[in-house]
Amino acid sequence: MNKNELIEYIAENYGVYAEFPWEKYPNNIVFRHNNNKKWFALIMTVSNEKLGILECGLIDIVNVKCETIMVNSFRAENGIYAAYHMNKANWISVALDDSVSDEKIKMLIDISFRLTAPKIKKNNVKSEAKCNL
Repeated sequence: MNKNELIEYIAENYGVYAEFPWEKYPNNIVFRHNNNKKWFALIMTVSNEKLGILECGLIDIVNVKCETIMVNSFRAENGIYAAYHMNKANWISVALDDSVSDEKIKMLIDISFRLTAPKIKKNNVKSEAKCNL
């Protein structure tokens, strides 16, 4: 999956559109929840060396949030790295160069979307339950 395919996938499946918040970095793209404004994906073009890749060049990546307990498992896979420019305990960088399957990228986007979604407050659930009695 390349950058443009991912942008289209997120728009079609989550109803969230690309934001370009930094004038200085026009290729950096943020996707955030409409209600709580939390990021669930950040697309960037970075130098390979930022990810520890030895060959020279640039690479498109998407940063996604995942469960802390899963970070090392994902990082053991080809094309998945310690998050560039994010909290490495909860975020990973995924190469958008066909080294990671489209299905894996979609799964990781979904995990990130759920982890950053607004939490339902228990008090609200209890209040609604009382009203229904």
